[in-house]
Order: sequence, then structure tokens, then C-alpha cells
Amino acid sequence: MLQRRRRLDEDVTLLAALRQRTDDLTVLREWLEAGEDAGDDLRRGLDDLERDVDAGEIKKMLGGEHDAKNAIITVHPGAGGTESQDWAEMLLRLYLRWAERRGFKKDVLDFQPGDETGVKSATLSITGEFAYGLLTAEAGVHRLVRISPFDQAARRHTSFASLYVWPELPEDIDVEIDDKDLRIDTFRSSGAGGQHVNVTDSAVRLTHLPTGIVVSCQNERSQHKNRDTAMKVLKSRLYDLKMKEQQAVLERIGGEKKDIAFGHQIRSYVLHPYQMVKDHRTKFEVGDVTRVLDGDIDPFIKTYLMAKSSGTLGAPVADDE
Repeated sequence: MLQRRRRLDEDVTLLAALRQRTDDLTVLREWLEAGEDAGDDLRRGLDDLERDVDAGEIKKMLGGEHDAKNAIITVHPGAGGTESQDWAEMLLRLYLRWAERRGFKKDVLDFQPGDETGVKSATLSITGEFAYGLLTAEAGVHRLVRISPFDQAARRHTSFASLYVWPELPEDIDVEIDDKDLRIDTFRSSGAGGQHVNVTDSAVRLTHLPTGIVVSCQNERSQHKNRDTAMKVLKSRLYDLKMKEQQAVLERIGGEKKDIAFGHQIRSYVLHPYQMVKDHRTKFEVGDVTRVLDGDIDPFIKTYLMAKSSGTLGAPVADDE
């Protein structure tokens, strides 16, 4: 109830601020029409108003039960070995940079390096208001088309990587996990080396036997802290699984989740023979691939949320499309 009240208070404050800003801009327009030198102030004020309205629109579209929470995301490469593992690491960097752009805190909870380069799996915790609600727009399969840097013949390759997103649950959410349903393994951390890699078996892997869910954490030097963090991630995933089962009757939501599989990409990033990033659900596309790969994905998120809110969201597409 306190959280709900806080959100409503923020809405009232935002509306009052927008109303005051609109009144101020009206005065500036009247001065400009009267011959006063108010053009620069009016332009700056309109830009600020547009930015605040955009932020308010996105916030109002994030009204789900867990949208305001922090997020836990996992990146996995598809089939294809080095190519896909390299693409998975590029995707991981994209979301790290996106978090930086928004001022969100980010922690790498688990990082399993690829055989030659890239990653086999990586799990992040992203802390910030509405992190989960925003990142739900990114859950699914992402496709990369490029001239492979690993192919001596310089041929074009298509790679896939998937992003999974869960809300980070507060401590008071009760998710029961029976000890007999849990297998706990410890191992030595892997990573870039140096002082950040443990020389003891402090990394923890939890396996939930009834569901087969596996969670690893290796970012802390303490085995106890890694176990606590891994348990938090496991609870979030089990809670998410429970919610999916309860919502299976909702055809649209269930359909979206089922389409998160290799070969049904939500977005394509094309570096050759032309440059373009296209979201197949909203048809929104941009030509500056470098900027997108550097974390500038807010236009894609906003377009997705608006399409979802208006009921015009399309489905992912198959490979041959």
C-alpha cells in the first residue's frame, strides 16, 4: 500500500509540474508574439516538456505488478559455437551500456566464458526504478547478421542469442524451496583472471531438481554471499515460473513467451550487406547499428510498450522471414 501511495504521489507531482511548465511556456509564447526575445527560452522549454512527457508516458505504461522492480537478466548464445558466443557477449555489453546510460546499478552475478571468445552464459542484476518493466521489452531472441571476424573466407554469418528477464523479488515474497529439492555445488570462479578470480571453491551452483532450473553465482569472494545471491535469483525464477503457469490461460501472454525460442527473433541487427536494426514485433527500425549496440535502445523499448498498450504488437518472425 505504501508503494502504491508513493507511485500515486509521484503521478500527482508530475502532473502539477507539467501543468506549471505548460503555463510558463504559454507566457513565453505570448512574449514572443509581443516582440520580446523569448525564442531560445521557448525552444528549450518545449524540448524539456517533450522529454518529461515521454518519460511520463512510459511510466504510465508500466503498471504491471512487478514493473517497478529491479531486474535479473540472463544472456545465452544460440547454436553456432564461437560466432554465437561472441554475439552473446556483444549483447551483454549492450545491456551493460544501457544500464549506464540510465544511471542504473549493474552487477555481474555469473559469467561463463566461451570456448574461444564470448560467453556461454551471463547473469546480471540491474537495479533501478522500472528496470524490470523496461527490460521485458527486450526478452526474446536477438539475431545478428555480419561478415564473420572468425571466418578466413570473410563470409556472412547469422548468429542468435537470447535474453531472459525476471523481476528481483523483495525479501517478503515467500517462495518455498524444500532442501531435498535443492542440489548445491561449489566450484572455482572463472573469468578474466587477475585479482577478481578466486583461488578457492567459492562460486556456487544451485540446481532445483523438480524444475531443472540451474543458477550460478561467482561475483563475491565469499561462498556464503554467493549462495545467498544465487538463492535470490532462484526464487525470482521460480516465482516467475509460477506466474507463467497461472497466466497460461491468457493466450496473448502465453503466446509471447512460447515464441521466445531460437529461430523466432524479436529483433535483427544487420551489419552486412547494409546496416539496420529492426524490431520485428513493432516494425520500428534505425540505421545507426553502432549506436544501438552501444546501449541506445530506449526508442525500441518505448515503441514496444506503446504497441503493447494499444494492442498492436506483432509476433516475432521465423528465420526465413
